[in-house]
Amino acid sequence: MKTLYILRHAKSNWKFEQLSDHDRPLSKRGRADALLMGQELAARGIHPNLILSSPAVRAITTAMLVGKELGYEPRDIEVNDRIYAAGKKDLLEVVQEAPAAVQYLLLVGHNEALSDFANMLSPENLASLPTTGVAALQFDCDNWSDISRDNADFLFFDFPKNYK
Repeated sequence: MKTLYILRHAKSNWKFEQLSDHDRPLSKRGRADALLMGQELAARGIHPNLILSSPAVRAITTAMLVGKELGYEPRDIEVNDRIYAAGKKDLLEVVQEAPAAVQYLLLVGHNEALSDFANMLSPENLASLPTTGVAALQFDCDNWSDISRDNADFLFFDFPKNYK
């Protein structure tokens, strides 16, 4: 079995107009939401073997804050440049390349690609992922290269407004 957690980055800060899209940081609310979702994932007993993140500042910061709550060391987060401007098929390729030894994978990136990717694999129709929203899917297979909608089970869809 393989379990995939698909996490959209937390709310970013638009105050710094001179920054590129890649360099936008999280807002205060985004930081708080990332910690909250990390705590909620930890309460579910989730401990990924691998966290893959987009290199964008808002994504990697989300990955680090969520990872912290899951007992994950920031140095162990893998940054994958392909996630930043990926489409759903690109994301599938990134995930399919994960080592077979990884059972639990957390993917941190951007919408609309993440929502499209989750819906491509989920046997249930999912709403668009809000900031810091997470969709969880489990696959009945031994290798990430074999994941598909045909062997997927929907586990949950969660986001910060469920707790406010």
